[in-house]
Amino acid sequence: MYFRLVKGATTIAYLSLIWLTWLFIDGGLDWRLSLGSDIISGLWLVLTRVQMGHLLKTYFDVLSRLEVTIPMTMGMLMSLLAMVLPHHPALRVVAALELICWSCMYIIYRRNRQLYVLQGYGPVPAGTWISPPAAALKPGDLLLTSGRVAARLHESVGHGEMVLVNPQGEKIALSSYMAAGLILNPLNEVTSASGQTGHYIALRLRHQLSAEEVRRAWELAEEMQAANWAWRDRVNGSRQRLISHLPFPQIWKDWLKRTFKASGYDWLGLFMGRVAKDHWTCVGACLEVYKQLGIKTNQYGTGLLGYGTTLFDPIMPVRFLSDSAFKLLTTQDQSTS
Repeated sequence: MYFRLVKGATTIAYLSLIWLTWLFIDGGLDWRLSLGSDIISGLWLVLTRVQMGHLLKTYFDVLSRLEVTIPMTMGMLMSLLAMVLPHHPALRVVAALELICWSCMYIIYRRNRQLYVLQGYGPVPAGTWISPPAAALKPGDLLLTSGRVAARLHESVGHGEMVLVNPQGEKIALSSYMAAGLILNPLNEVTSASGQTGHYIALRLRHQLSAEEVRRAWELAEEMQAANWAWRDRVNGSRQRLISHLPFPQIWKDWLKRTFKASGYDWLGLFMGRVAKDHWTCVGACLEVYKQLGIKTNQYGTGLLGYGTTLFDPIMPVRFLSDSAFKLLTTQDQSTS
């Protein structure tokens, strides 16, 4: 409830400030220009300062960086505007104080950047163990890998895989691929492929899985894969029957069947942040296993106001770096492994 209240309040505050700022720029508010600049800059300053602690900790998330840099740029410009406009000296003093505060926040933000290093297309915490070998990974570990999605988002990672162990003792990686739905691949194949084409980082559960939980995780993976294949076959059968009845040439029908063939991946969840019961995104599948094991993670896909709407709140893999249920594997872990 606390999480939902905080997220709802900050969302409303940001939307209100964006609307208010637009009205001011568009001339919709009957204020003196310098007074309006001081007020808008001050409101952005207060809201950004309240969120600053959290945003610095989630610097690896591109949205967190934008939530600092955009208000900071806008606030500085408005404060500078208020300082040069020929109005009451008190307004210039207020603008100068705001500009000093913004400058201090910028210094803090720049210093925080030193805690991160660029890896691929985005930052990761300094000291991160990059691409640990499969032998160093344990059941329950979450792998976050680079790839095309990470490049498009300008982040270090954009895909997730969970480490499991099958009854034969072989390490397996569970995930959901856009082209294949839920898959269970040998871990060695995943780590070697990622090492050749990019990089990956590993997050370890703070709650160490028991032997019973490791066994249960594998059973859940098999049940999920069976449910995913059943959903895929059911959806494809329904779509093909529908397309077959369309008054189109056969060549068009064949193209539609190929184009709209379900793979088992949750494309809507990719954009909306939902977790369905029988088809998933990559991190959605991992979250489902953690949930069924009773492992509490952060709230994901809750939507703009934090009440489960999933609206504009995709589950971005990089956000797991700030999840208190996990510990990032670092070079210190590498030296002791």
